[in-house]
Amino acid sequence: MKYAVVIERGPTSYGASVPDLPGCIAVGDTRETVERLIREAIALHLAELREEGLTLPAPDTRVTTVEVA
Repeated sequence: MKYAVVIERGPTSYGASVPDLPGCIAVGDTRETVERLIREAIALHLAELREEGLTLPAPDTRVTTVEVA
């Protein structure tokens, strides 16, 4: 499954969240680090849902960019 991930740059670090998996977040010093950590967080999040016998949320969020003049 492919989930949309939002990566934001903060003053001292990067943050990542997964809109379709509430509470699934990661923080890292670099973009590369936060991308690795959010992959791990998604895998752990889905594993926990499976262990609890819950339905995995379908990836539903769509991402686009908008140019503003």
